[in-house]
Amino acid sequence: MPQLVTVRRRRPDGRWKRLYVPVLPVLLVLSPLLLLAVLGGLIACRVFQVSPGGALRGAGRALWALPGTRFELEQGGTAVLVSVR
Repeated sequence: MPQLVTVRRRRPDGRWKRLYVPVLPVLLVLSPLLLLAVLGGLIACRVFQVSPGGALRGAGRALWALPGTRFELEQGGTAVLVSVR
């Protein structure tokens, strides 16, 4: 499971601003919303006739594959780099 997400944003003057987001405390704070997301996922599985176990297994595999991932977005003078550790 990812432990830390680093977000870097390039300012208009060319310098980078770095933000570290610890995953576990954010999950604890957002856990009430996680319950609603799970309920919504179960309803979506029922509507689209998808096995909830298979959907959960796929989501778990995607979560475990995140560490080491880097997302880089650049448009004009703005650039954002997200790194998952």
